[in-house]
Amino acid sequence: MAGKGVAIAHGAATIVNAIALGKGAAFGVDLWTKAEVKLTNDWGIFEVEITSDPKESPLLVERTVIRVLEKFKIEEKYGAKIKTTSNIPAARGLKSSSVAANATALATASALGKKLDDLVAVNIGVQAAFDAKCTITGAFDDACASYFGGAIVTDNLNQLILKQMPLPSDYVALFHVPPQKAYTINADVKRLQTVKSLVEIAFEKALEGKIWEALTLNGLLYSAASNQNTAIAVDALAAGAIASGLCGKGPAVTAVVSKDNVDKVKAALQKYEGDVLIANLNSKKAKVL
Repeated sequence: MAGKGVAIAHGAATIVNAIALGKGAAFGVDLWTKAEVKLTNDWGIFEVEITSDPKESPLLVERTVIRVLEKFKIEEKYGAKIKTTSNIPAARGLKSSSVAANATALATASALGKKLDDLVAVNIGVQAAFDAKCTITGAFDDACASYFGGAIVTDNLNQLILKQMPLPSDYVALFHVPPQKAYTINADVKRLQTVKSLVEIAFEKALEGKIWEALTLNGLLYSAASNQNTAIAVDALAAGAIASGLCGKGPAVTAVVSKDNVDKVKAALQKYEGDVLIANLNSKKAKVL
């Protein structure tokens, strides 16, 4: 009978959504998901408790545990009881899946008394997301930003990190989070790819280190292509946000704000139905607790 592992991974937000190009960029925020994995001798039986949103599908975390067991060639030895706790709303574009997979992969390895190399852990979560059909591109950019912190530009199709950048300490991220959910796998990919040549410009800006310009351009493009409200981001910019745009496929909208301007931008976002979350930018790696 093996043991128990606990790990935490932090949140991330979109700079460039990878759906149109197969390449993307994201940055870390200090929202978080904690995963507890307790291995059992009930081979093949997995019990999952998602405490923050019990109606969400357990398949992603289950597949992440199975992928870790397969990595160590002991998938026919154990089952597991898995519990996740999170302050990230699910299915709003706020990377809840990538973060949960990162935390679960690390917690499973810890329960086994093993260690995973960083990129191996990230790739296990990416593959589990494909298994669970909760991603289109694998969300390698989101997974890396969650796992490593900082700002990261990636080639999702080839699972390569192209650039890593530190984040300024004097900004915070505000998220306007509408009540409705939207699942990535249901996105109209053909329609989103109509803005591909313009998203390419946003991606080049991200590679140049102009991540906030990239975020705003990307967000407006994807909002327009998916018939989502661009006024939320524009109102945030008018209130003094450094950058603002759709996060992931939405419906959440990110606004990056200097710390002395939070109240004005928050007030602009609160005009719209939904909640406003505040997060610090994150540069800490995911870790076993």
